Amino acid sequence: MCPHCRAFITVKDKVCPYCDTEVGPRAIDRRDPGAILAGMIPSARFVTVIILTLNAGLFLVTVLASMKAGNGGALMGLDIITLTKFGAARPDAVFLGDQWWRLITAGFLHGGLMHIMFNSWAMMDVGAHTEEIYGQRRMVVIYLLSTIGGFLASCLWTRSVSVGASAGLFGLIGAMLAIGVFHKSMEASMIKAFYVRWAIYGLLMGLLPFFRVDNAAHIGGLATGFLTGWIAGTPRLLETWQEKFWKSAATILVLLTAFRFYKMSVYYLSVSPIAG
Repeated sequence: MCPHCRAFITVKDKVCPYCDTEVGPRAIDRRDPGAILAGMIPSARFVTVIILTLNAGLFLVTVLASMKAGNGGALMGLDIITLTKFGAARPDAVFLGDQWWRLITAGFLHGGLMHIMFNSWAMMDVGAHTEEIYGQRRMVVIYLLSTIGGFLASCLWTRSVSVGASAGLFGLIGAMLAIGVFHKSMEASMIKAFYVRWAIYGLLMGLLPFFRVDNAAHIGGLATGFLTGWIAGTPRLLETWQEKFWKSAATILVLLTAFRFYKMSVYYLSVSPIAG
């Protein structure tokens, strides 16, 4: 059915033959056109799966590096030196050492098995829902900007080393709250009520000392995600200039992230004994 004049058209029509309006892809094709990489990654959750895979891969690498350095209990708790080498957010390194790349790399590191398991569980839920509502392009922008905003807030507020995907996760929660605040529908109200609980539970956990949670990163990510989600809005059916903008923004941030990891690898080799 044509989205403009509501006339019945064929699935092959790119332009409505009745009103000459350009026709975008069908909702089912946009939502889940198939699977990527021979069915291993569902396209409807592609970004979520990629983030989970990167987190798991880096966790394995850091655990092995920590064990090699003599930390026999690295699986449950990584040492600060290893996390710093691999790009943890550290205020003095960011502000005095000009290592701004840490604001991104820190979001893909975790301090132990329970840390990454909890964040992965939350990502499978929150990430998949955000990707469904905002689409892949906007989710990439929201997640990466929230990671940067969260760890920037952490470095400004605290003086401790910080890592974890929760800054980006809280950014996704903030974006979902933006849906509930600025859209006046029953579904939006339900989304807002659901994610208000997520935000409250997450921030309350940060007040418990034995969890060692960085609430500054959570609040910074939440605020960044809310603002980005409010600006981004939800995807449009047609490939308008707004959609091209978010596609370009996502591409730039992905390339920036890749470059930041390159900077991290150069730093790691410069401080690691194997470099000599």
